[in-house]
Amino acid sequence: MNLVVRDVPRGRGIASGEFRNAMRHLTGGVSVITAGRGSDISGMTVTSVASLAIQPPTLTVAINLKASTLPLIRRYGAFGVNILSGEQTDVAECFTGKDGHKGAERFAGSSWTTGAFGVPLLAEALVAIGCELEEIIERHSHVIALGRVVHLAASQGNTALAYWRGEYITIERNSDT
Repeated sequence: MNLVVRDVPRGRGIASGEFRNAMRHLTGGVSVITAGRGSDISGMTVTSVASLAIQPPTLTVAINLKASTLPLIRRYGAFGVNILSGEQTDVAECFTGKDGHKGAERFAGSSWTTGAFGVPLLAEALVAIGCELEEIIERHSHVIALGRVVHLAASQGNTALAYWRGEYITIERNSDT
């Protein structure tokens, strides 16, 4: 392995493109964050979900300040975390917004249930989690939303969807362990 060590002189920042390219080497699980109620719903694809605490069960998710889902999380005080299976690349792509769909339009073509606080949860997700918003911490271009888990539904799926080097990859339990 060829590792290039690069010191950054004080006062000089790392360019955003350079940082983005470096972070593409970090493999992330793919989830769809959902928020809202009824027809006032939206969602987005993220790789920034992490477990914060087991007691009480709490998750964190990083969300861009410009994301259309953020105002709904603030308004309703809740959000869903839908961890995608390896067969759900189409769902991940739909919620990136690249196709121009917004809000409730993104939910078409998939089966959804209503979780705690009215949050949409993907019926066929690897894991669907409903969270009550505990706190939002704003930093730079993003917020970190802390959510206390109030609902959890796990499937028996054997594949997970991940994002690595700018592409979706499927991780299969039986062949990749």
